Amino acid sequence: MGLLECCARCMVGAPFASLVATGLCFFGVALFCGCGHEALTGTEKLIETYFSKNYQDYEYLMNVIHAFQYVIYGTASFFFLYGALLLAEGFYTTGAVRQIFGDYKTTICGKGLSATFVGITYALTIVWLLVFACSAVPVYIYFNTWTTCQSIAFPSKTSASIGSLCADARMYGVLPWNAFPGKVCGSNLLSICKTAEFQMTFHLFIAAFIGAAATLVSLLTFMIAATYNFAVLKLMGRGTKF
Repeated sequence: MGLLECCARCMVGAPFASLVATGLCFFGVALFCGCGHEALTGTEKLIETYFSKNYQDYEYLMNVIHAFQYVIYGTASFFFLYGALLLAEGFYTTGAVRQIFGDYKTTICGKGLSATFVGITYALTIVWLLVFACSAVPVYIYFNTWTTCQSIAFPSKTSASIGSLCADARMYGVLPWNAFPGKVCGSNLLSICKTAEFQMTFHLFIAAFIGAAATLVSLLTFMIAATYNFAVLKLMGRGTKF
């Protein structure tokens, strides 16, 4: 067998679904973790600069933010490792391997490994659905604040007085109700929205949300590919060895 023919056979049996899912997973996790980490840091600065002068008011929030940042480190490490394992499993169960070592021959260990990956990926997909939903919350908060700023900048579009248009961090549970001032109104809020800090943090949360969506799509692709590979090994296997 020539080199070109061998490469062609490997390309035909390459796990393209797993390759695409791996690339999408790495991209999504990197975007979610990197942008999410920096967005949380930006939120911390905005809260302590504009919404509360008393550290005790936002001490709990700071602890939560720091805890989430450590979770982000672990999430990035886990998904990069798990994505590589799923890609390796995809190569193991493709036509290229089966053509070289025998059509649809596998071991009980191989079938059990494929079933394990299906179960883990299914559980991860459900968990990541919750992460995806939670990542939309800060985008919603910042979008509401930005919309309020637009109403202040263009008062002709609203019937309310500029002074009554506010962004209240306490309303979203970010700060306790006894925090002072807890909210910013009118022209002061507009000046915050014009800062580079606010604009960058808003866009970073949007990027993190997109990263979470990309990761969710990659997990769904992994789940479909792993389920198909397991079905092929389970239903079409001719030999079983320990």
